[in-house]
Amino acid sequence: MFKKTFPLLLFLSLYSIHSRGQQINTAFTIIPLGVKGGDDESNLSSYMIAPKGSNKYVCLDAGTINAGIQKAIDHQSLKGISEEIQRKQIKGYLISHAHLDHVAGLIINSPADTAKNIYGMPAVLSILRDKYFTWDAWANFANEGEKPQLKKYTYFPLIEGNTYPLEGTEMKVKAFELSHGNPYKSTAFLISHGNSDVLYLGDTGADEIEKSDKLTKLWQTIAPLINSGQLKAIFLEVSFPNEQPDKQLFGHLTPRLFFSELHKLEALTDEKEFKKVSFIVTHTKPPQQTAEKVKQQLISENTKGLKLIFPQQGRRLIIN
Repeated sequence: MFKKTFPLLLFLSLYSIHSRGQQINTAFTIIPLGVKGGDDESNLSSYMIAPKGSNKYVCLDAGTINAGIQKAIDHQSLKGISEEIQRKQIKGYLISHAHLDHVAGLIINSPADTAKNIYGMPAVLSILRDKYFTWDAWANFANEGEKPQLKKYTYFPLIEGNTYPLEGTEMKVKAFELSHGNPYKSTAFLISHGNSDVLYLGDTGADEIEKSDKLTKLWQTIAPLINSGQLKAIFLEVSFPNEQPDKQLFGHLTPRLFFSELHKLEALTDEKEFKKVSFIVTHTKPPQQTAEKVKQQLISENTKGLKLIFPQQGRRLIIN
C-alpha cells in the first residue's frame, strides 16, 4: 500500500510547492509613499514594491519617504517605526529622473538611512552626484563626487535594455529612456520577479507632443509580455486635465493623451490579455479641484473598460 501511495503523495507535495511558488511569482505588494506631482512635499512620487509576502522592497522614485511610511503605518500597510522601515526594508532606490519631486525624500532622509544602491540612467545619477549630494547643497552620502565621500549610497548605472538584479531583493530591473519635455529625459523601469512584471513610468510626455518615439518603442517591447500574461500592471502619469494647453504640458500627460498612448499599446496586443492589465494613475498635480477633474475625465473616457487604479498614499495595493 505504501509503495502505491508514496508516488501520489510525492506528486501532491511537489504540486503544492509549485503552486505556492506560482502564487509568489504572480503578485506584487505596492506601498504608495507619495502619489502626487507638484508642491505637496509630504506626498510626492514614491512607491515601495516587493513580491507579495516579502518585506524586501525597492523604491520607485523617492519624492516622499518618511511621511509616506508613517501614512502606511497609520493605514496598517506597514508595521514598525518609520525610520527602521526605511533602514531595513527599503533595499534600494530606482530614480526615473532627478527633479526634486522625485528625489527630495531620498536626499532629506539620507542621514538616517543605511547603505544601499541608487539605480538610474547615467545622466540621472550624474545630477544626483553633481547637484544634490555635494557639500554645498547637503552632504555627499554617495561613493562618487565631491570629497569626502561618505559612501553610504552606491550609484548603480543602468544601461537601457539590460537586465540587472536588485541587490537585497528577489527582483530584477530593466530600464528604458523616456522623453520628459524634449530634450529632457526620464526613465521607465520594468520590474520582474519570477514570471511576472510591473512597468513603472516616470514623468513622460506623449510621443505626438514630444516629437519622439520613446513610448512607441516601449510599447513594442512590452506588448509580448502582455500577450503572455506576464505584465501585471503599468504605472502611468496623468498630470493635467484635458484643458491644459499642449505648450504648457512640460513633458506630461492629460487623460486624452493617456488613452491615446494606451490605444497604441492595445493595437499591439491581444484584447483579452490587455484588459487584464491594471493601470495605476500617478503624478496628478494639485490643486485638489484639478486632480478631481483629471480623475473624472479618466473615468468618463475609459470606454474600453480598462482597470484603472487611483492609488492613495499609504494604502497597500496587491497586484496579481
